[in-house]
This record gives sequence, structure tokens and C-alpha cells, in this order.
Amino acid sequence: MEVNFGAVFFTIYALLASCMYDGAAGKSTDKPNIIIMLMDDMGWGDLGIFGHPAKETPNLDKMAAEGILLPDFYTANPLCSPSRAALMTGRLPIRNGFYTTNQHARNGYTPQRIVGGIPDSEELLPELLHEVGYRSKIIGKWHLGQQPQYHPLLHGFDEWFGSPNCHFGPYNNKAQPNIPVYKDAEMVGRYYEDFLINKQTGESNLTQIYIKEALIFIEAQQKANTPFFLYWTPDATHEPVYSSKDFVGTSQRGKYGDAVRELDSGVGVILQKLRELKIDNNTFVLFTSDNGAALYAGVGGGSNGPFLCGKETTYEGGLREPAIAWWPGKINPGGVTHQLGTVMDLFTTALELAGVEPPTDRIIDGKSLLPALLNNKVDPDRVVFYYRGNEMMAVRHGLYKAHYWTWTNSLQERAQGVNFCRGENVTDIMTHEQTNRTLSPLLIHLGRDPGERYPIANHTQEYKTAMKTIQAIVDDHKANMIPGDPQFNWCDSAVMNWSPPGCEKLNKCLKGPASKPYKCTWPH
Repeated sequence: MEVNFGAVFFTIYALLASCMYDGAAGKSTDKPNIIIMLMDDMGWGDLGIFGHPAKETPNLDKMAAEGILLPDFYTANPLCSPSRAALMTGRLPIRNGFYTTNQHARNGYTPQRIVGGIPDSEELLPELLHEVGYRSKIIGKWHLGQQPQYHPLLHGFDEWFGSPNCHFGPYNNKAQPNIPVYKDAEMVGRYYEDFLINKQTGESNLTQIYIKEALIFIEAQQKANTPFFLYWTPDATHEPVYSSKDFVGTSQRGKYGDAVRELDSGVGVILQKLRELKIDNNTFVLFTSDNGAALYAGVGGGSNGPFLCGKETTYEGGLREPAIAWWPGKINPGGVTHQLGTVMDLFTTALELAGVEPPTDRIIDGKSLLPALLNNKVDPDRVVFYYRGNEMMAVRHGLYKAHYWTWTNSLQERAQGVNFCRGENVTDIMTHEQTNRTLSPLLIHLGRDPGERYPIANHTQEYKTAMKTIQAIVDDHKANMIPGDPQFNWCDSAVMNWSPPGCEKLNKCLKGPASKPYKCTWPH
């Protein structure tokens, strides 16, 4: 009965949410446009609005002033590929297969040697939006599999400009090929060969290309009067960081700050284009990041503000993300909501905006954010699950977070200079071995202790009361968990980007090795 009642409520609410009137354009519109801006390795503390002292993000700060800030927003995994798969499917990575069982609680992703990718059985956001007339484009990094069967145009997107992998390199095209850049179904070049990145100076024109691609797409859809979904995923803040000539050397934060400043500028340009076309009142925009800042980059990386550790970990710095929602005329300006939210909620929120009911044949972890964003209604029963690979490491309910497992990374990695935290050493909370705390989880009150330094004593009534609620949530979660087939178990050098579609037209096909699958190893 609960499922049927929920479906009826969803249908009614979705119809109300999607039937808007665009006064600026002077016409009624059935479905709003949707833009998701997903940054790469950008931390909670990188924005001026979240307190960074450099104050170098005026456009994002203005976006927040005109929209609503979500300081309690999370990704679904402390690493890129799983978090992006979660956004696209509305499901935890453990459900959609973006994890590994080769080793316990290890982060995996999709380097070009990976055999797996997004399964055909998963229903992605652009596929569902396509059913009601949306045209979708991804600009930037895909990261859900580099083999052609996993590419975005086979999973709902109509257009693509970007890459299937990170912009690592340069490679010698013998042991490993340089990463291709695609325009729709075919490659148009490779990083470091045709799309240059100067690792010494940090100069590259890629972000400007991604901004231009966004403007062209938006203008075309406005002219055609077609509702659109734009998934804008530039990766300039992922190592090696880059920015264009006009931004190089302009930030007090170094090369990383240069990249942030250019992305901030790009956000401003895109929002201004929506205003110029008079479709801003009919376009929902959300800005966030795929995981916490990479603190192992030291001063070359981002900031997670007051939160503990960063990318790769399930402490707050690894999963809590900067998030801003913007929709003039619909979202009241200057707002803040403490609604717990995750990137999976963007899947369900976008579907509700489009008037599409989520799939009912599987568990969808995302919940609509529209009550919080439009009406300031906060659901106190929302839960955030912190996964690392195949293990549920922690759970947040309300202001309480319970650590069932703790781990930063191994002492061996630390000795080699790999540090996922910023020099902290919080005794008994940060552990260099995987530590099982299931029998007595560490409990943190994130309101009083956002830095996760002072666990609540397990003999107190506060601990017992909070853990009773959380344990019931965990028991139900695990009882209903059906893991997907793990996609990060097998690697093979033969599946690298040797001869991507379109390479023959550019004379850029390379001869790869014979297939020799092996089990992937994930160090952390």
C-alpha cells in the first residue's frame, strides 16, 4: 500500500512542479530545462560562499545569493566514477555495480584498463527524460566506461563533447594510449596531442571549449523550443589541474585556484546566457562536485573547509560537497536548506521536474529535493550512507553520524607520501588499518563536532538513544540490499583506448596488445 500511495503522491506533485509559466519568455512551458554542473575533486570549502578566504568565486557566490545553498549535501562515494554512476541512476554504487569485490572496502573507478562500465540494465536519467521529449547533452568527463558499449550516446544522451576518462598523460601510445576526446559517437582527437594540457604551466583551453559547447547547445534548444538536460562536467580541478591563458597565474591559490576561477567564470557565462534567452525562469540549475577535494595533492588541491580528511575517505571531507540550486522565480533567493541530500536525489528531482515517475522495478535511493528547495520543507528522516567499495562505512541520520568502519589509508602509502588527510591525526577516529567498529560504532554529532574529533561516549543515554534509531535503519538497509554485479573486478590492457570509434578518419588508430584479463588491484 505504501508504494502505491507514494506513486499517486509523486504523480500529483510532479504534475504541479512541471506545469510552470515562463512570464519572461511570454509563453507557457510544460517542462523546465535542467542543468547539472558537476565539478571534479572540488571541495566544500573551495567557494567563497562556503567561507574560503580567497573569495575568488563571485559568480557562484552570486548564484547562491539568487538561489539556495545546500550545506548538508553529499556525493554517493568518495571517488569519481561511482559517484557519477549514482547520480545518473539514482542508486548507490553497490546497487548499480560500480564497486569491486576483489578486496574489502576499496575504492575503484574506471581507468582505461577497466573491462566494466555502466550496465545496460541500469536506467539512466537522460534515457528517462528522452521519453518525455528532452534533448540531453554531456559536456566533459563521462567516466562510466571507456569501451564503446558504455558510451553516453548508448545510454540516453543525444550529444556528447568530452572524454570517457580522466585527462591523465601524456602517454607514449605504446604501453598506453593517450585518452581520446569525443564529439558525439566519434573521437576528434586525443589529450596532449590535439587537446593540449601544459602540465608545467597548467595552461589548457579545455574549459573554454566546454563553456562554448554549453552555450551552443542551450541556444539550439531554445531556438527549437525543446526542453533540455545539460550535464556539464568539466574536469579542470582534477590533477593535473588546468586553466586557459587568461586565468593562468591569476589566483592567490596557485594553479588549482586558477582552475576554480575559470570554472566560476564559466558558471556565470552560462547563467547569463539563460537570462539573455529569457529562459532562466524555466531552467533549474544545480551546481555540485563528484567527491571531496584531493588533499593528497597538498597545496595543489582544494579545500574541504572544517571537515575531516578528503577524497578517497568516508569522513566528512570525502563526501560532503558544495551545492547550490538556482531557479529564478521558483526558488526564493538567498535561502539555505539543511535538508540532507545526495547526488542520487538529483536523479529523482530531475524526473519530478519533468513529470516522469522513477522506475518501480528496483530500489531508487534518490529522493526529490523539491519540497526543500521550493517550499523549505525538510524531511528529518533522510539518511546518508557512506560506502567505500563494497562496505557501508558510516551512516548519517539527522545530525548524528555513526562510523561502523574507519580507515584513511595504509601506513605503507603514507610512508610514500600519499596522505588523504591534511596532516591531521585524530586518535582512534583516523585509522591506518581497516577497523571494524560494528559492535560499538563511533558516534559523532555533526552539529557540535563537524570536524569529527569528539565521539560521544557509548555509555551515555545520548549514544544509546541515537544508536537505537540508526541501528534500525542499518538493519533495514542491509536486509533489503541486493548488490549489482561488480564492474571493477577485471582489467585488461586490450580494452584501452587504442582504436576508438572515428580513429581511422584521423589516422589515430593504434595497435593494442592481445586480450589478457586480470583481476584489478585497488590500493585504497
